[in-house]
Amino acid sequence: MATTKKINRREFLGSAAVASLAFTVVPRQVLGGPGYVAPSDKITLGYIGCGTQGLREMAALISNPALQIVAVCDPNKSSTNYVDWSLNSVRNGIRTALGDNSWGEAIKGIPGGRDIGQEFVQKYYGKSKDSGIYKGCASYEDFRELLEKESDLNAIKIMTPDHLHAPVAIASMKKGKHVVTHKPIANRMHEARLTIDTARKTGLSTHLLAWSKRPGYDVVKKWIGEGYIGKLKEIHNWSNRPMWPQWQSNPTDTPPVPKDFNWDLWLGPVPDRPYHPNYTHAVFRGWYDFGAGSIADMGHYSLFPLFLTLGINTPAKSAEAYATTTCALQNNVAVGVKNDVAFPLSCIIRFKFPAQTELPPFDLFWYDGGMKPVTPDELSAEGKSLTAEGMMFVGDKGKILAGFRGEAPVLIPENKSALPGEKTPEPAGQSANDVWINSFKNNTQSPGSFIYAGPVTETILLGAVALRAGKKVEYDTLNMKITNIPEANKYLVREYRKGWEL
Repeated sequence: MATTKKINRREFLGSAAVASLAFTVVPRQVLGGPGYVAPSDKITLGYIGCGTQGLREMAALISNPALQIVAVCDPNKSSTNYVDWSLNSVRNGIRTALGDNSWGEAIKGIPGGRDIGQEFVQKYYGKSKDSGIYKGCASYEDFRELLEKESDLNAIKIMTPDHLHAPVAIASMKKGKHVVTHKPIANRMHEARLTIDTARKTGLSTHLLAWSKRPGYDVVKKWIGEGYIGKLKEIHNWSNRPMWPQWQSNPTDTPPVPKDFNWDLWLGPVPDRPYHPNYTHAVFRGWYDFGAGSIADMGHYSLFPLFLTLGINTPAKSAEAYATTTCALQNNVAVGVKNDVAFPLSCIIRFKFPAQTELPPFDLFWYDGGMKPVTPDELSAEGKSLTAEGMMFVGDKGKILAGFRGEAPVLIPENKSALPGEKTPEPAGQSANDVWINSFKNNTQSPGSFIYAGPVTETILLGAVALRAGKKVEYDTLNMKITNIPEANKYLVREYRKGWEL
């Protein structure tokens, strides 16, 4: 009796490539043109999270010939009530990728959800088909079902809210998938440790998208090493975030859960609470349960590359936070609002670091919500002020200003006779996406691997602990423990809903 062998997607793509060579053997570039990648050589990707940032990054990623998106996932089926920084940015990005200026013309609002993600993928890949039709992208509500059924895919990209990063990453790696994730790795110290340990134990390739190559940081390192500012004392990093409404207490109204939105799946490991739109979409980041605040949103971009460049290989040993306060009126009497549910409107956090291999002990200051350092006298004397976002390195003999995103640094005062006058070299080589795609293809660690992100991750998450504790916290990284305020250790973990324990 003849038997039928069931082949998976990867085997099918590979056999299709072999079939195309059955009649004659010709060079691959002749078959597919410049930049052609054989189907069997593509990274097959599961895309988890189809909100605004997920779709925006999908529009930039989908044209990469080295990968194929084979499945999408989101607990929201489809809606146009998303929150973004521009009314038409997501729609226009999809239009550009599809080469179709009519896409979404009937949409009123900001689109998102797994139906939108699936439609986008299938329309894009359909362009290369004679029929114009492609049906090879599966859609899932639950990422756990995706991981069970899409066993032949190579990698997972995580574009969910922060509280789901660790559960999705750990489950994906346990299924043998490489993982690329938006920042942060997790919004609890315990979960971050578990995720990084899983990456290390499995040996899979991972990548934290906040990584980038910033030549300006190489110049900063050189100037510090050559003594242009003397002994480093302080690093200051400031952002104008949050750029979302920052509520200071949980909502009390209970609107109905939107149709086709799985609130239970969206909550994931977080204890049950009533649905509210203030927790979802792009505004989730301000809540301690769901997000990790402005420092995780923007601090990763500036600090992760900086830690790697300067060789900062331990987390901060302490953190002390200063936050805005709020009040409310009760029977016309002003009372302070005790806020242990959301990040403050603005804050300053001081981290203290021990000596590093090439650096003395130093302090790192984080500012957000419009807070920033006092403008140095050297700049004030020239009628200048600090930009809305930036970095400053302070030594006992001078200062270096650097752009928030690693732009060319400046030694101040600018007329100092010792000014090096060096130029920041232009970054070269592969694109940001190619960095992790090539690492995944070669089963190597990317320069933005989870296993390199421990010090910056723990430092950023320690800031949230200091904010919630309301006092300076001393941190023992070896034992993952707050040593001076025992009750603050509860902020390193979370209370898990049944079935979501890690």
